[in-house]
Amino acid sequence: MPLSEHEQRMLEQMERALYAEDPKFASALEGSGLRTYTRRRVYQAVAGFLVGIALLMAGMVAQQIWVSVVGFLVMLGCAVLAVTGWRKAPKPGEQPAGAPRRQARQKRSMMDRIEQRWQRRRDEQGH
Repeated sequence: MPLSEHEQRMLEQMERALYAEDPKFASALEGSGLRTYTRRRVYQAVAGFLVGIALLMAGMVAQQIWVSVVGFLVMLGCAVLAVTGWRKAPKPGEQPAGAPRRQARQKRSMMDRIEQRWQRRRDEQGH
């Protein structure tokens, strides 16, 4: 459920007040959860990649092709996870990678139009 225009203004005022009061704390909160999550995911993918290399080598040494194939697939999957996680990670001080701002504006303006139509209909029925 989207916020109303009044609620949106109140939220923006609260954000400005937080930045004015403690800018260091506010910037630390901004996007840190997503950044930490994606960083952890990339580290896990790198560790998995190393496990895949170990499986690939162990399969070659033991002359077990299926172990090597599993190791290669683990490496491939972890490489994909690492690359996609790295691309999605927001840079420090950057907006989290959610909906683009233009798209959010379009949705909000669409909601504003719907609310205006609703108000007009209510006003027409009431008068």
